Amino acid sequence: MIGRLSGLLIEKQPPQILLDVNGVGYEISLPMTCFYHLPKEGEQATLYTHFVVREDAQLLFGFNHKSERALFRELLKANGVGPKLGLAILSGMSAEQFVQCVLNEDATTLVKLPGVGKKTAERLVLEMKDRLKDWGMDLFSDSSQELVLEMQPTPSSQDNAQDDAIAALVALGYKQAQAEKTVKALRAPGKTSEVLIREALKSML
Repeated sequence: MIGRLSGLLIEKQPPQILLDVNGVGYEISLPMTCFYHLPKEGEQATLYTHFVVREDAQLLFGFNHKSERALFRELLKANGVGPKLGLAILSGMSAEQFVQCVLNEDATTLVKLPGVGKKTAERLVLEMKDRLKDWGMDLFSDSSQELVLEMQPTPSSQDNAQDDAIAALVALGYKQAQAEKTVKALRAPGKTSEVLIREALKSML
């Protein structure tokens, strides 16, 4: 089990990064709520990881805090929730927001997430309410702060920001047409792909 990685952040392509750890490059997928906290390319990053082994792939998922990883693991225990859906859920809302939705039995908000229908939302609330009842909000005190994103991208990144944002949303489970419509409505000079993704996810919740 690979539980923690620390290395040089080589590449950021939401929702995935490439992390160089002593010369070995690890491809790691992160929920966007964690992705926003990443340092710039070329800087050091440390992530708590969850390793998934399937017949056709070996996948690494990364998180900034143990509490976020713990919630991801709880999600995977729920009936019908795989790593991709877990990633989408924790991209559309923070770990703290998800816990609050479950404890408040707010299935209506959960339905707005990609891949979460009415039955899935109701099942998540039913299955996870007891498991999350002892999760105090202090668990997220370090991970739920308001984010400050880089707002002045280089010309090359600015040109590709819209396409990168759309690709990231599609990877998270949103339909191509919905992703394109939402991103185009939010585009503006100076917005990075991360800003566009964050605003798009917020607008669709």
